[in-house]
Order: sequence, then C-alpha cells, then structure tokens
Amino acid sequence: MANTKQANKLLDNQVFRFVISAGAGFLVDVSAFYLFYHNLLVRHTYQIFSLTVRNSTLSLALSFFMGVIVNFLITRYMVFTESKLSAYKQFVRFASVACLGFFANLAVIKILIQDFGIYPPVARIGAALSLFFASFFVHKAFSFSLSLRKHATQKHN
Repeated sequence: MANTKQANKLLDNQVFRFVISAGAGFLVDVSAFYLFYHNLLVRHTYQIFSLTVRNSTLSLALSFFMGVIVNFLITRYMVFTESKLSAYKQFVRFASVACLGFFANLAVIKILIQDFGIYPPVARIGAALSLFFASFFVHKAFSFSLSLRKHATQKHN
C-alpha cells in the first residue's frame, strides 16, 4: 500500500514525468541511430538533393527526429496536459526548442570531448543531463505556455 502511494506521488510530479518522457525520447533516438547506422543505411554516403551526406549524419538526423516525436507525444499527453495551445503550435514550439537543444548538446559534447578528454558516448549522456532542467522549464513556459510557479506537483489527468 505504501509503495502504491509513493508511486502515485511520483507520477503526480511533473518533473518526474518529464524525466520519463525525455528518457523515452532519448532511448528511441539512441536505438534508432544504432539501427540506421549499422543495419538500415548500409552505404557510406547518400545523395540528398545536391548534397552528399554521410551515413552517420543521416542516421543522426533521422533518429533525432524520431526521438523528438516520441518525446513530444509523451510530454503532451502525460506531462503538460493542462496546456490550452493547439497540438500543432505545441509541436512547432517543441521542435524549435529541440533543435536549439540539439546544437547546445553538440557544443557541450565538443567541450567535454576536446577540453576534458571524455569518451564520446559518456559525453553525449553528460550533455543531455546537463541541459535537462533547462529543457523542462523552456518546454513548460514556451512550448506549452504554462506558468512556471507550479512545476513539480501539478496533478496529471
């Protein structure tokens, strides 16, 4: 009984639900990257319009997009359910923040790898964790137009 009460308390916490949402998106991103890179995109380069794109770049773009979709859907329906914005507007804002986050992650990863000599997969996780809380507040205030005052204990429906 105490375990169910604790579990319900955790699920009532927006930050915890956001951790689950972001974690699911991250797992989809990393898993899809691996599948695209090693199994689905078997050529070293691809011609897209007039650009030559490496397997790793195309894999990253596709997997990142898949992770953003999963993260958005879970965040919309399980985290910030009280938002009154249209789903389209939420997604455009969410994807914009995610793209900025992508480049912020790249900058942090570069610093961690080049300046501190951290192993790249560990640097990727470190970068994601370092930007997590900023992401929560930006998505809450901008993507879903919600007040930052009651961020931790909002009931979810």
